[in-house]
Amino acid sequence: MNAPLSGSSVPPVPRYEQLADDIEAAVQRGVFGPGERIPSVRRASEQHGVSIKTVLHAYALLESRGVIESRPQSGFFVKARPKMHVAPGASKARRPAAPAAPKAPASKAAPAAAPVDVSRLVLSTLRSIGAQDAVPLGSPYPDPALYPWRRVNQYANAIARRHASWNLIDDLPPGNPELIRQIARRYAENGTTIDPDEIVITVGATEAINLSLQAVAKPGDTVAVESPTYYAMLHAIERLGMRAIEVSTHPDTGIDIDALERVLARQTVAACMVMPNFQNPLGFQMPDSHKARLVALAAAHDLPIIENDVYQELYFGQTRPSSLKQFDTRGLVLHCASFSKSLSASYRIGWALPGRYRAQVEKLKFLNTLTTPSVPQVALADYLRHDGYDRHLRRLRRFYRQQARLMRAMIERFFPVGTRTSDPQGGYVLWVELPPRVDSMRLYQAALAQGITIGPGYMFSMRNDFHHYIRLNYSYPWTAQTEAALKTLGELIAKMA
Repeated sequence: MNAPLSGSSVPPVPRYEQLADDIEAAVQRGVFGPGERIPSVRRASEQHGVSIKTVLHAYALLESRGVIESRPQSGFFVKARPKMHVAPGASKARRPAAPAAPKAPASKAAPAAAPVDVSRLVLSTLRSIGAQDAVPLGSPYPDPALYPWRRVNQYANAIARRHASWNLIDDLPPGNPELIRQIARRYAENGTTIDPDEIVITVGATEAINLSLQAVAKPGDTVAVESPTYYAMLHAIERLGMRAIEVSTHPDTGIDIDALERVLARQTVAACMVMPNFQNPLGFQMPDSHKARLVALAAAHDLPIIENDVYQELYFGQTRPSSLKQFDTRGLVLHCASFSKSLSASYRIGWALPGRYRAQVEKLKFLNTLTTPSVPQVALADYLRHDGYDRHLRRLRRFYRQQARLMRAMIERFFPVGTRTSDPQGGYVLWVELPPRVDSMRLYQAALAQGITIGPGYMFSMRNDFHHYIRLNYSYPWTAQTEAALKTLGELIAKMA
């Protein structure tokens, strides 16, 4: 709904009507299909941050419109043929108002943009992890044993048996319609209103990021990134012949918005790439006030933001965090995510919500890879429709939260004085600051000789600012071998320090 002009006498729409309009819009878009159950009153109250009384009023209004029906002991369901109703003045989508942002601490201006070349180091590191029978503390991937891959494979095998051949035309961009519907429904169930028509299915989040960057920038352009940043961001910039400028990033609140504003004031920046939720490697969750301020700054400069939200489901708190997309009213946020970190890494199914750049991203998807493989799309859609994804996620989050605490405790026990760790709010990686005399590449080589892999800090920046940092993976179950590896690592660090 458009906000009334200052001094207007138009009263605000009651919150229960806004909620009813949002749910009805989701029904009309097909996010909730005929006969399907919508979120319970209690869950809708938690998702949308409103009282149970407000939800009951909204559901009663939807019943009066003929959109849903109540079934005793079962809940509320979409009626078989919901009537179209548009409330006076209602819009197709609403986004939360941006909360006021606190004053950020002063920061040094970011350095000049520079060419990117970290891919050789990352590739050699990943090869060593795969080639050696080593403790995978340096792996960027979650332990596959934690994921329901057998169940997903059963769906894929059943699909393959049903379809001796597959019509490629069926899943041309934007992708399989049922998977798109399930993704949109997932967002709706978590309190985020999106348009299913905006979704483009990709080969993992990596392709979503690459396509998004290609849609908003060209070779030679400058792209702002966090420092440290996830190396896949640097890979995308390197691959497309662009230049990166690193902006200092706080371990608790994310990219320094004041520093970014100074960069934008003195030079042309084509895009900004960030991970606001459980950033790899720092693990922070950017506060909502910072998210709102970052999106507002982007709007003031007409700056596209590529949001990597691949860890969105792996939160340690009680509720799923907001995304930058929720604060975007101008289509400047290109939101990228995938199932690789939460459901199935081997299937590599991701998606983009590219805002105003949707048509360009879909075209680039077609030109780059034609389609995303069909069977994995349908298999994941079937799993989301029929199996306990939320139950799986609750177990996974609980396990990761416990693992993070355990690894931090073991580092405090085994590593020398002067070692500090991040405090991840989600995900499965820990950022460790070692004593300044320790070089993470020398440590990487020494640890590999002992059958241990780590992620050296050099991979997360183009500069040498993080030469005495490492990233560790805590997704694998704790064993005597893991504990012995951390003890050995601590001894190596002590010698170097």
